[in-house]
Amino acid sequence: MVFNFNSKRLILAIACFALLSLTSTAQADKTYFTKKQVLKDFFPSSDKVSFEKFTPTKAQRSSLHRRLGYALARTSYYIFVASSTSPSGSNVIDGYAFIDDQMGQHKPITFAVKLSPDGVVLRQEVMVYRESHGDEVCSRRFSKQFNGKTVTDALRPNKDIDSISGATISSRAITMGVKRALVLFDTAIIAPRAVRVSHSSN
Repeated sequence: MVFNFNSKRLILAIACFALLSLTSTAQADKTYFTKKQVLKDFFPSSDKVSFEKFTPTKAQRSSLHRRLGYALARTSYYIFVASSTSPSGSNVIDGYAFIDDQMGQHKPITFAVKLSPDGVVLRQEVMVYRESHGDEVCSRRFSKQFNGKTVTDALRPNKDIDSISGATISSRAITMGVKRALVLFDTAIIAPRAVRVSHSSN
């Protein structure tokens, strides 16, 4: 069988296909919060939000690997710190936040976690969802399951956190991300704080 190709039509068809592909990709990317927006929404009454860069040591990375069950993808993480000035003039920490990515089925999901000064999850929000389906994980019904969780909670998908039907992989991705935020917070903030308290009491 012989096919007669019209080069102009072929080029036009390829161009149309590429345009449709780009359009479908753009439509799949849903931005719910920018970094500035999510931090303002997390800490509306705080005087300022700064950040600390946490670069785990070799020993800490090894410990984190054991606790999480996988190696960290990044060499450093940023921990956002919300604070206010008390009536006495002292600095009071209002809470912390993590912004990170976790791979979904095909693309990374950008999410944010708000933590209390003691490391309790107060909120979890999806900032950018890039998959073509499964965006039910952006719903309050799913995200509110993390409220009140701490580093001592296992956060096992379909056991501690109910996955969304039709969005199982995305549900697991968010759950992994929140667990990582808690373990990183425990390593970067809680553990050093406990050491300082121990030294000051001696």
